[in-house]
Amino acid sequence: MRADPESTARPAWALLLALAGAKLLLHLLLSNRYGYFRDELYFLDCGRHLDWGYVDHAPLIGLYARVVLLLGASLPVLRGIAGLAGSLLVVLTGLIAWRLGGGRFAQVLAGLAVTVAPIYLAFSSLFTMNVFEPLFWMGGAYVLVRLLQTGDSRLWLGFGLLAGLGLQNKHSTLLFGFAVGVSLLLVPARRELGRRWIWLGLGLALVVFLPNLIWQWAHGFPTIEDLQNVARTGKNVVLAPVAFLAQQVLLLHPLLAPLWLAGVAWLLFAQAGRYRLLGWTFLVFFATAFALKAKNYYLAPTYPMLLAAGAVGLESSLRRWSWARKRLLPQAAAFVLVAGAGALTTPMAVPLLDPERFLAYERWLGLERPKTEVAHEGPLPQMFGDQFGWPELVAEVARIYHALPAEERAKAAIFASNYGEAGAINLFGPRHGLPAAISSHQTHFFWGHRGYTGEVAIVLQRRREDLEASCASVEEAGRHFHPWGMAEENRPIYVCRGLNPPLPELWPRLKHWN
Repeated sequence: MRADPESTARPAWALLLALAGAKLLLHLLLSNRYGYFRDELYFLDCGRHLDWGYVDHAPLIGLYARVVLLLGASLPVLRGIAGLAGSLLVVLTGLIAWRLGGGRFAQVLAGLAVTVAPIYLAFSSLFTMNVFEPLFWMGGAYVLVRLLQTGDSRLWLGFGLLAGLGLQNKHSTLLFGFAVGVSLLLVPARRELGRRWIWLGLGLALVVFLPNLIWQWAHGFPTIEDLQNVARTGKNVVLAPVAFLAQQVLLLHPLLAPLWLAGVAWLLFAQAGRYRLLGWTFLVFFATAFALKAKNYYLAPTYPMLLAAGAVGLESSLRRWSWARKRLLPQAAAFVLVAGAGALTTPMAVPLLDPERFLAYERWLGLERPKTEVAHEGPLPQMFGDQFGWPELVAEVARIYHALPAEERAKAAIFASNYGEAGAINLFGPRHGLPAAISSHQTHFFWGHRGYTGEVAIVLQRRREDLEASCASVEEAGRHFHPWGMAEENRPIYVCRGLNPPLPELWPRLKHWN
């Protein structure tokens, strides 16, 4: 029997771990460069309210956030965990290349590509579900490679476990599973459908996912309602086919496009199509994501397997070319090219520069700034802009709160219009002597009005005319402005007195899911 390709090489552990370590060090060094990201503030609140579900996301991020809270909730802890997840992806990508038959060159090139790709640098800079998602998906891809190599159908149990955990991390894993299922019908491995192990794996995934499914059912499937609201209001940027593909090239890095495109071809056609299942999985997922008008970064978790396959294909080509039998020169050139190109775009993905220098560098590069949501505006890209202004906002709220007469302060609610504001008050507020914020945005709606009546409320990011329709009096008590923050937060802050109807009666109508 012919040996499996993976038996011809060993994992390049030392080099892959060195790459991963360098990446982790970069994120740790930059962890305090800006500030907390809007979604990070929300996830920390979710960590304070552990549950099997949340309105707009799966539950695992709440568990991760609880760990962060137990460790002190500092930015180095938050970003260190995100950086560690991103570093593990570097190692996993190299191991996929190894399993596909790649030697040290292919493994390290694949790992280096994931290290410098702007989208993975950005993911690893922030504590969100996105940094963990590729680990579950590419863990599944690794299992599929082994299944295709060995024919051991019991590996579907491993795939099912990773799929279930992936669903508990982010619901978009359902689309990855759908792409694998459709692709299975297009390749000889469809025979697996006639064996029990694939169905046992599916059952295991459902069992792992079941607690969140039960939570969704018990709460009226809020995530579906939230997604419907997003579609109805046109919240997300919808891209034409050419623009959608162009942004994939930009997010992964233009220089890496030949590598991952070659990876698609290698998976489809190399080794008599042995790994065609993975190639079709990407194509089906790409078509599905575009049809569903997904955000440009939703495909990001699938690219590491393509970069790994492309690196294996390049290594194989270098072995065949007679002039490259001594391959050190072309291999070194590949490493230098990828590393140099990555260094050029790194300031666009991580907070390496101060805002003024970032804008100047952005103009110098001349790259179009990708945008995923229609409404968010600011001088910086949203991933950076949403890290500015939160401590200053809370300090202004605290000034207003402590300026209230004592009898009003005792019953004053702080009403935040979005989860970022609420999370900021809940994180920074205690040092200013503030009570916890209330909000009707996303899962904060389920956490309720906490007994406040609305007799006195400090209200953020609401229009005065809307408040005047419900309040006996409205006073502009302050104004928040940060030059680098998002424009939506640079608003007046009002004190509403005499809310009518009272807050408990009004609360169901305040629900804001988008």
